[in-house]
Amino acid sequence: MTDPESGALHRRRFLKGVVIAGGATIAAPAAVQAQTPDKPKANAAPPTAAAKASEREHPPEVERLTTEKTGSDFMVDVCKTLSIDYMASCPGSTFRALQESFINYGQNKSPEWLTCMHEEVSVGMAHGYAKVAGKPMAAIVHGTVGTQHAAMAIYNAYCDRVPIMVFTGNAGPLDERRPGVEWFHSVQDPAVTVRDFVKWDDYPMSLQHFAESTVRGYALACAQPAAPVFITAEAKLQEEPLEERELRKLSIPRLTRASQAVGDANALREAAKMLIAAEAPVIIVDRYARSQQAMDDLVKLAELLQTPVVDNRGRMNMPNTHYLCQSERGPALIAQADCILSLEPVDLYGQLNVMRDQLERTVSSKVKKGVKVISISTHDLLTHSNYQDFQRYAAADINMTADAQTTLPFLIEAIKREMTSGGSAFEARGQKMRGAFNGFADRARKEAALSWDATPISSARMYMELWEHLKKEDWALVSDSDFSSNWPYRLWPMEKHYRAIGGSGAYGVGYQPVAALGAALAHRDAGGGRVAVSITGDGEFNMAPHTLWTAAHHNIPYLTIIQNNRAYHQEVMHVQRMANRHNRGVRNVPIGTTIDNPNIDYAKIAQGYGAVGIGPINDPNDLSEAIRKGIAAVKSGQPALIDVVMQPR
Repeated sequence: MTDPESGALHRRRFLKGVVIAGGATIAAPAAVQAQTPDKPKANAAPPTAAAKASEREHPPEVERLTTEKTGSDFMVDVCKTLSIDYMASCPGSTFRALQESFINYGQNKSPEWLTCMHEEVSVGMAHGYAKVAGKPMAAIVHGTVGTQHAAMAIYNAYCDRVPIMVFTGNAGPLDERRPGVEWFHSVQDPAVTVRDFVKWDDYPMSLQHFAESTVRGYALACAQPAAPVFITAEAKLQEEPLEERELRKLSIPRLTRASQAVGDANALREAAKMLIAAEAPVIIVDRYARSQQAMDDLVKLAELLQTPVVDNRGRMNMPNTHYLCQSERGPALIAQADCILSLEPVDLYGQLNVMRDQLERTVSSKVKKGVKVISISTHDLLTHSNYQDFQRYAAADINMTADAQTTLPFLIEAIKREMTSGGSAFEARGQKMRGAFNGFADRARKEAALSWDATPISSARMYMELWEHLKKEDWALVSDSDFSSNWPYRLWPMEKHYRAIGGSGAYGVGYQPVAALGAALAHRDAGGGRVAVSITGDGEFNMAPHTLWTAAHHNIPYLTIIQNNRAYHQEVMHVQRMANRHNRGVRNVPIGTTIDNPNIDYAKIAQGYGAVGIGPINDPNDLSEAIRKGIAAVKSGQPALIDVVMQPR
């Protein structure tokens, strides 16, 4: 065995200040010697008045290197009073003190620190989580550069009206900034990059200010319409020592949640009269339901009036197995309607009108003249000027600025009070809806069978093969189906609120993999072994493949199926349309839109990040076994990916 004390330069002897090497004595560096200053001699002369004056003018440099409690500890105390379970981040120095306080002082619990590889993942993960958990998750981004990275995900969440707590760090006082990179990562106004698409922001100037702003921000994020808030944690406040006497002066406000706005009683009474009197009423729902109770209330309202519901699927609003869910007949029903009730419309104008995408764009009405329109929405409560997600203005006969989910029970009661007759007419309308509904499933299955054995694999075949395995499980779809011809809504029974999370908000490319990660985390925490599934386009996945590393690292199980059409196919269609419009043919359309030559092996990418990778699957007859393996991996607690080479839609 080697003698641990052998060797020419042993660490402990080096630190003592002397090493014997070849008979020579090597003195320790001055910096090491300075740690053990010589004691003054007992008979040394006292310092002269001149020496004392010189010391006062040029005092010896004293550095305080440690402390027991800092401002960042108090910031953690503030966050722990809120219902924040997770803090997602890509590491950055502007919040280094906060990170240390969360993981050590806060014991990495409530919130737990989650490691991401891009700020857009941190925020997008919080987006998906909030839509399932029904409460905000936090993300923290690194100064100027992290905020710019995160901006797309913040915008998606803003347009989707989802509550997120976004924090950043910043070195404000210039005399406190370290030379060099800290200047590049600091800014005078940290929120200016995202101010147009957050609900509220603040830059607290004291720890008490931080406490009040964070509690206020949480409450504002949750109040409908929900949206992200953005709070800056000043680096000086984070890192400075917090003395006991200062701590005693601080307090953390108690969180109080605002009650959601309810429609005016007079407006509800008038709306009830309109709906009862209508011969062909239609309910259109978009970003309406946030809970199972909201779905149940919508069913009650529809059954009370025997009125068809057209679900635009901004959320999981209406069970697609209910005979009054008539989304597939939406255009015809809206065209015939004499009264329309729109609940949380994202685009009321677009519900009532259509614009032709041609050289000279023209608008025509979807509805007949004289139709009565009732809108219940919080849309007008959050409207900014620059980023115009508010859509074109549309007039309604009754426009209730209120939370539709909170208001619906009151509307139901108003209808019951006003309803004196009409039961037979309502029942006849209901029978008509039953007859129309009975053909939906059969037509969808016949359409799905048209390309059953096609290669590349059809999206309908993939969804049906997936359903054969999912129907045995408690499952949740954590992806938008707009780019899959809405096959899951047409082929699968979707009867519970958590079955789907709706749309993305701004349709920013890259939302899908990151939101799925957060949604899967919330489903994991719900317990019961729920199988979360994301159908993600290859273009979307390439924006953030490293979400799989975060999933593997933090034990977040879910199944990702890559809808691998080897293109940004939405853009393929746009360029095709322009080429046809310009009479130039479609031969060159693949330039700048396709993802091939070489083809990407997504299964290998997944394996490299620590997830289970399966594929690529080219033969539709291999789908079932691949899906079986993928679901088995998820049920064992692992993230899994299946690469399926598919047709465009």
